[in-house]
Amino acid sequence: MKRTYIFTLVGLVLMGWTMMADSTAHGQASLSYSCSAQVHKAFETERIPAFTEATGIDVNVYVCSSGTAVNRLMNDYSDIASTARRLAFPAREHGYTETVFCKDPLAVIVHSDCPVTNITDKQLQGVFSRDIYNWKQLGGPDRPILLVVPGKNTAAYANFERQVMTRSDIVYDLITYTSTQVIDIVNRVQSSISFIAQGAVANQVGVRTMKINGLGIKDGGYPYYQEFSFVTKGAPRGAAKAFIDFASSEKGIEIIKKLGMTPVLP
Repeated sequence: MKRTYIFTLVGLVLMGWTMMADSTAHGQASLSYSCSAQVHKAFETERIPAFTEATGIDVNVYVCSSGTAVNRLMNDYSDIASTARRLAFPAREHGYTETVFCKDPLAVIVHSDCPVTNITDKQLQGVFSRDIYNWKQLGGPDRPILLVVPGKNTAAYANFERQVMTRSDIVYDLITYTSTQVIDIVNRVQSSISFIAQGAVANQVGVRTMKINGLGIKDGGYPYYQEFSFVTKGAPRGAAKAFIDFASSEKGIEIIKKLGMTPVLP
């Protein structure tokens, strides 16, 4: 009788541990997330609440540059990171997993009252190398162009430098700490110009995007794009996997498309 009781007790304990393990794997109470400022502004302000509502998992988000987000993950400050530039090869070699979930145009933005609506790729390079310094040179008013750029450690800066400037250095009047701070400055200063993820300025009052070589951000052939990715240590698992899976779910894809981005399905 005593022996049967002991076996029963051990069985109940093991069952409890199994249930706890299941709970940890599938019902983790919270997720620590280091998030690129561009990704957050373009996508996560809507997706994170929808994810928590659907799963019951709370997300503790830290908004920063893409480089800082990945570094925080590497130093165990978060369970998952997002970035607006591709993961470096050495990180992939060391077991970090990159999951691309959407493409987003890298938009050139100006104040909504700016009369110049189109710029060529060569003119854009000339503007940010200061060869073109007045809106009059682009068919606009006789007014100096104020160059506003995201911080040098942001994905927006790195992607613009690589895709637009080629061999020319970026020149600027103002540089911001996070990429999305450029939106506020352009909104306030009529003579300014900058660049940022299209999704970050979707439905933004006071700011509009410029056409490049006659092509708008929704047109096929638009030349500048960024890819948004999630990064995990090893293969995604637990709450991090649930978070990534939700991005490619019907609801996640709906959010991506609504904000003018293109889903990249696994």
